[in-house]
Amino acid sequence: MRFELFIAARYLRAKRRQAVVGVITAISVIGVAAGVASLIIALAITNGMRRDLQERLVGSTAHVDLMRVAGDGIRDWRPLLARLRALPHVTAAAPGLYGQVLISRGARSGGGLIKGILPDDERTVGNLLQAVDEGSADALSNPTSNAPANEQAMPPIVIGNDLAETLGAKVNDTVLVTSPQGELTPLGLVPRYQRFEVVGIFKSGFYQYDSSYAFTRLVDAQRLFSEPDLISVVSFKVDNLYHADRIGQAIEAAAGKGFQTTNWMEQNRELFRALKLEQVVTFIVLALIVCVAALNILIALTMMVMEKTRDIAVLMSFGVRAEQVRRIFLLQGLLISVIGTVLGLIVGYGLSWAGGHYRFIHLDASVYSIDYLPFAPRVMDAVIVAAVSLGVSLVATLYPSGSAARVLPAEALRYE
Repeated sequence: MRFELFIAARYLRAKRRQAVVGVITAISVIGVAAGVASLIIALAITNGMRRDLQERLVGSTAHVDLMRVAGDGIRDWRPLLARLRALPHVTAAAPGLYGQVLISRGARSGGGLIKGILPDDERTVGNLLQAVDEGSADALSNPTSNAPANEQAMPPIVIGNDLAETLGAKVNDTVLVTSPQGELTPLGLVPRYQRFEVVGIFKSGFYQYDSSYAFTRLVDAQRLFSEPDLISVVSFKVDNLYHADRIGQAIEAAAGKGFQTTNWMEQNRELFRALKLEQVVTFIVLALIVCVAALNILIALTMMVMEKTRDIAVLMSFGVRAEQVRRIFLLQGLLISVIGTVLGLIVGYGLSWAGGHYRFIHLDASVYSIDYLPFAPRVMDAVIVAAVSLGVSLVATLYPSGSAARVLPAEALRYE
């Protein structure tokens, strides 16, 4: 062990008459540990929120959507769909017909976004149909859907879990779907409506989908909206979701004039920007805890220099250089910071692992979009937090270590 490190470690073990210095040193270690642990947990939460939201958004919806610029829907869509499926980087494509509707059951009702789909194609671009935990989505693949409306059974529908709770609906119940796109009669515009049988209830864990989304067969949606053989969107999965913008531009160019694309990054840009800003602000605020701990280190070392003035003078009279004295107190502050940082990393990662594994903190999904608090600690966070902690603590040691180096042996020992 180097001479300076040996003396620094020795000074940390305060004697009984220096108990106040020892208490302040312990408080400094605890302060650094608390600041580091708080930073690790806060960064793990923001990373977990971003990761879970991104996974659920990307898994539940398509990477790229193609629509008409005028918004009047896509006709003669089958040749277009076949041509776009063959484009490079496109792994799957599915047609869909969206429409805002009112879904009711008895006296209870709720607004919803119904999507007419081809189930086999829809499963290749989104996983909401795989998230059915009550009933089954298999009825959406019933080939009798092409039969005339007066010759077939009640059409099936799959709805979100929160929407089902709003309606008080269960599997095999009947709901009334009303479309604002009605028929013009002598009495005015009469909304169109159709009764559907609830065959499945999905639960994605993402409130936006669970509270408003519903799926039915494409032909049933076309009948409800009086739009035969029309779709409103073609959804795509691509081989690299982070290049969805460039691939979307290629799809738009291949589709021709009058089409435009959006991608998952554009649709959720504000959400991820808010999460990033929250992460930065949280880091700055909680870093103040480390700064407070650094002030404790400054106070502890200043008091240590005052207590050890005679010892410093004796060391310097034995030939110890001023640079070595400065290094002693620099190393002493660094030891406090290292011990606190290591303890903070252990506590922070331990609590983050427990929170992510057991999911014991639940959230209101209607407010936070997910129903539990996710944790996703990263190694890079530990590197950044440790660097900040050690850097701030090192700055705090500059003044007391400089004061120790300026001690004059003759003046310090004059009255001893």
